[in-house]
Amino acid sequence: MGKGKVYLTGAGPGDPKLITVRGLETIQCADVIVYDRLVSKTLLEYAPAHAELIYAGKLPDNHTLRQGEINQLLVHHALQGKTVTRLKGGDPFVFGRGGEEAAVLAANGIEYEIVPGVTSAVAVPAYAGIPVTYRNVAAAFSVITGCETPDKRSSAINWQRYAASDETLVILMGIRNLPAITDNLIRHGRPADTPVALIRWGTYPQQATLTGTLQDIADKAAQADFQNPAVIVVGEVVKLRESLSWYENIGALPV
Repeated sequence: MGKGKVYLTGAGPGDPKLITVRGLETIQCADVIVYDRLVSKTLLEYAPAHAELIYAGKLPDNHTLRQGEINQLLVHHALQGKTVTRLKGGDPFVFGRGGEEAAVLAANGIEYEIVPGVTSAVAVPAYAGIPVTYRNVAAAFSVITGCETPDKRSSAINWQRYAASDETLVILMGIRNLPAITDNLIRHGRPADTPVALIRWGTYPQQATLTGTLQDIADKAAQADFQNPAVIVVGEVVKLRESLSWYENIGALPV
């Protein structure tokens, strides 16, 4: 029996209609689908009747499967000659650990294909009416992980650099660390009145947005019990939401 193939597929930010054509094809041809928590269950309906569906969702304090277990799961099924689709929210190479999974597959001589997805770092702000770049407002944007505690000694995040720039900051998975994130940006020089938006369940029917400034957004989030999954956007582009907000204004589109 020959080796199978693994597709590392980005499912997009949530709305199932935002998956790519190639991404949908990898679902339709799969013998095994290993999927994450934020993948729309609607997409799983396109799987073949014989396909085995394996949930590998992760919460900050509760991982159904550890990353090492997921890696070995992909290898195991591929070595059995199966077509495996690893279905990941957003894009597999944007904080999705897709690179680690590809490295394990390569080390085991397993054929794989990377299927990029629409990243929540751009799509979720867009659904909230916030362009991450805008002429004369923001010429660049950075995508930052929010899972790392920003004040730890060995932080890999250069908060001083981000605080000194006027680029848009898009921070993923950072609601739990929001007070530390805002404190670090202010402490390193970003103005306290810099606009901030928190977008929860972006592109889903229940999408909600909370706005404020670096100074007050953490308190607002606590008062509103604003929880993950959410994207944090920091920068002057947040003000454009006042005129560009569309999705939450017209209501969710039919899925």
